This record gives sequence, C-alpha cells and structure tokens, in this order.
Amino acid sequence: MARTILGWKDELGRWLKPFLDRLGHKARRQMCPLYVAGLIGPGDRKSVQPMAERLAPGDYDQLHHFVSAGVWDAAPLEAELLIRADRLVGGSNAVLVIDDTAVPKKGQHSVGVAAQYASALGKTANCQTLVSLTLARGEVPVMVGLRLFLPENWTNDRRRLERAGVPVEYRTARTKPEMALAEIDRVIAVGVRFGCVLADAGYGMSAPFRQGLTARKLTWAVGIPRHLKVYPVNVQLIWPIATRGRPRRRHVPDILSTAAEDMLANAKWRNINWRTGTKGKLKARFAAVRVRIADGPPQRVRDKGQQHLPGDEAWLIGEQRMSGEKKYYLANLPTEADLRTLAATIKARWICEQAHQQLKEELGLDHFEGRSWQGLHRHALMTMIAYAFLQYRRLTKVRRGKKNRRASSAAKPASGASRHRQSHASIAASAMPLLSKMDRRRKAA
Repeated sequence: MARTILGWKDELGRWLKPFLDRLGHKARRQMCPLYVAGLIGPGDRKSVQPMAERLAPGDYDQLHHFVSAGVWDAAPLEAELLIRADRLVGGSNAVLVIDDTAVPKKGQHSVGVAAQYASALGKTANCQTLVSLTLARGEVPVMVGLRLFLPENWTNDRRRLERAGVPVEYRTARTKPEMALAEIDRVIAVGVRFGCVLADAGYGMSAPFRQGLTARKLTWAVGIPRHLKVYPVNVQLIWPIATRGRPRRRHVPDILSTAAEDMLANAKWRNINWRTGTKGKLKARFAAVRVRIADGPPQRVRDKGQQHLPGDEAWLIGEQRMSGEKKYYLANLPTEADLRTLAATIKARWICEQAHQQLKEELGLDHFEGRSWQGLHRHALMTMIAYAFLQYRRLTKVRRGKKNRRASSAAKPASGASRHRQSHASIAASAMPLLSKMDRRRKAA
C-alpha cells in the first residue's frame, strides 16, 4: 500500500512540475501538490480541514492560506491546464462541450449562491452555478474551465460583491452564453485544438451565442427549444407591395417562420445507433432537414406582427427517444453531413455529465466550505488539475498496454485470425474506470 501511494504521488510531483514552475514561491510549490494529492486520495470530504488532517496535520493554516488567501495569479496555471489537456485529447476530432453544473449550498453568504435552477437536481434549489468547458476526444473528457455565474441579486448588490471578494471586472451582469464565449476565446488564445463546440438548449437558444460561434468560424451543434423559429431553406426575401401609403423600404420573407417541431412534423425519421454503451447499443429515431434560422433582424410582416428575418443556413435535427420524448438541435455542420454523423455529433455532449459527476463525487468539487470568489475558483482549478492528472495516468496505462500487446503479437507466429487496430473509442472506454474503483483498491491494499 505504501509503495503504491508513494508511486502515484511521485508521478504526480513530476506531472505537476510545469504548474509549480508557474507558481514561483516555495511555499506555494509545496502546498499545491499537497492539495491535489488530498483531492485524489481517499476520504469522504475533500475540504481543507479533513485533507490537512489526513495528509499534513501541522499544515492546515498554510493549506487554507494557499487556496483562500494567498497572493498568486491563477491564470498561468489555467493556461498550463489547457496546454496539458490539448496534449491529452486535443485535435481536429475533439469536441469542446459547454454546459453548467450546480453546487448545492445552504445560507446566503457563499459567493454566487441563490435560488436558481440546478440541472443536476432537476429543480430550483439554493446553489452556486458554474459554467463549464470540457475538452473531449472519443470518450475521454478533460475539464478545462469552471467559472461562477452571478445572478442579478448578486450583481445588483455592490456590498455583497465586495464582501465575497469578487474582482471588479466580474461585478457586472453577464449571461451564461456571454461567459461561455469569453471562455472559448481563452481556450482558443492558448491554441487548444478542437473540431466542434457542443452545448445544450440553455445555450443553444441564445442567438448571440450561436452567432458568436459562427463569427469565430467554429463548427457547432446545440440544443434548442421545440418552439424556436426556422424557415425552409429555400425562403426568399421579396419586396412587399404596399396597398397604401409609402413604398416599403425593407425586404420581407415570402413565407412565415415556423416552430422547429412543426418543421420536422412530416420529416422522414430513421433509427440510428450512435454508440455502444454498457447496456448495449444506444439508439433513437432521428430526422434532419436544412433550414435557415429565424435569428436575423426583426421586421414587421404584413398583419403578422414582427418576425425575425432569415439568418444563416443550418441543420435542424430532431431526436425521438425510446421514452417518446423529443429533443431538437441546430448544427452548422456541412451540407453533405449524413444523419448518422449529425446524431453522433449532438450525442457526444453526454461526456461532460460524466466529468461533472466524477469531479463532485470523487474529487470534491462541491466540498469547498469557503465563501470567497477566489477560494472557490482556486479549489475548482485544483480539482480540474487533479482530474487531468488521472486522465493522463489512465491514457498512459492504456497506451503502454497496447504497445505491449503489439510487441507480444509481433513475437508470435502469424495465424489465420484477422487482426484489427483498436479504435480510439475502445481505448477510451478502457481508460475510463470510475475513480471510486481506484479508491476501493487503495483501501483494500
């Protein structure tokens, strides 16, 4: 047991070296590995006090100071995390998943806490909400961004913001889509490679968010509400004929926009298997048509009131699940994309939910007991660094095993059996054991 723990802690120290070089101060370089090791190691609570009791009983004050009050800039460590994540899973076939995750909280003094909808709980609850970015390839996610969303009852209360130590540049109200675009810019600036941005309807329903992705020349696929308006792809802009008064100065569409669900009502639906899960093939019925999104400037159309003019062309995709529930999506994938590709792309978003669950249940993302902006974000950053390290270990182990199997296979006489190269998805599946299994093995050793 002692040799096993010493082994991964030594490996952690080597892996953390680029992060520690960016921290500078000797005390911070000592506390950072201690904090990350506390998150990874066994124990039900991953807040400062129990971690200090398990790992360094005499260093509680230093560990608390490191995460809550120490004077150091998190930006260099966040940049290093992006670099390491890109090395692990970045590439043209990677996806960047935008989502948010709720951290239930009691009271009203912890930064950002308010009664708001928590998707993990499926209801409105007293919680903090973090906008998250996950870089993933195959079935291997690496969390690369967590930023606290501040509700209006916080941004409208200057004294409350000051008490929680919210930096001045974050005290103005921002929507979650606006925060997500700013985080995407940060990811792009570091040079992280990904092929598509994915998001649920909470972000996809925002026209500025979709248009912001397009303006950045990004490929995207997002959920939308069933009532979001679209036009047929062949809609035309025409000059309306004025029956009286002055001639019209603006074009109008020759057909009215319609709800997404109505546009797909008569479409051809097909059964699609997009992935093999633990309980067999995952499948649903899908349909897709090319449309133009009704997110252009608003314009009065005859006696129909204001209509948004046709915007960019995109795929409108419908999904009918086995339960009968229907979901709708928009994607700006190429016109030649087939239905299976569209389905697999929109369903790749699920991987972020697994990452959220593991960061909370195994690495203590929701265990932080401080109230400050700085402390919460530093704790979140340490959990993401710990998670990236574990993904690095898993992938290294799988690749080493694959190399050994190839060497063993090359040493054997050729046989009539055919051999196939292992897919990235199968490598990823074997690289993703639950973190709880690792804890159980440590306790049993």
